[in-house]
Amino acid sequence: MVEKRKAHDVRSEVMRIILNISKTLAKDKQGALFVIADLEKIEGNYRPHYPQLQFSGDLMSKGMDAVVEKLSTLDGAVILSPEGRLVAYGSRILKSETLIGFGTKHAAAKGITLFDETATAVLVSEESGWIKVFQKGEIVLETDAVDIEPSTLEKVSSFLASRDMALLAGAGISVAAGIVAAPTLLIVGGAYLMVNTAGKVISSALKKDKNR
Repeated sequence: MVEKRKAHDVRSEVMRIILNISKTLAKDKQGALFVIADLEKIEGNYRPHYPQLQFSGDLMSKGMDAVVEKLSTLDGAVILSPEGRLVAYGSRILKSETLIGFGTKHAAAKGITLFDETATAVLVSEESGWIKVFQKGEIVLETDAVDIEPSTLEKVSSFLASRDMALLAGAGISVAAGIVAAPTLLIVGGAYLMVNTAGKVISSALKKDKNR
């Protein structure tokens, strides 16, 4: 049980760092695609556009988040293991599935998460500045570049790592079988979360709860 908890904590931290990097990129209107996948499942399903440098450490190592942020601006996807190991960068994803109305990055994010249902893809749109998280071929989270309160971001990251809806409730986010709406927060079917400047909304709700 302890080992499982540790593994989940690492995966949650990897997700949190990727979301933070994505928000920085979104603010600068820079596009990117991150794919978090098990090594044995991603192997053979990507092709690097550039010679690959080897980096010691992982995403949690000091300064590695800045390295990954820089590499993410190259054409192609940054691929990481769930434990934060940098597998490849500037890579073409060979599994693709058209998402009507969107381009190749969306197709790659949808395709690789359909092929490997344990994978997560985080896409940053340079046109809109929005971040979309794909799992099982679906967009499970969509957010703009507004910073979310750290404790809330931690719970959302944990949700994405474990897919446990109870963690969203812990973040002060209401979940229902239908549609639950706040001024800038929408959750559909307990599976689709859209956050549009929701950081402020959730932070406000949490502060009210603390004051009770």
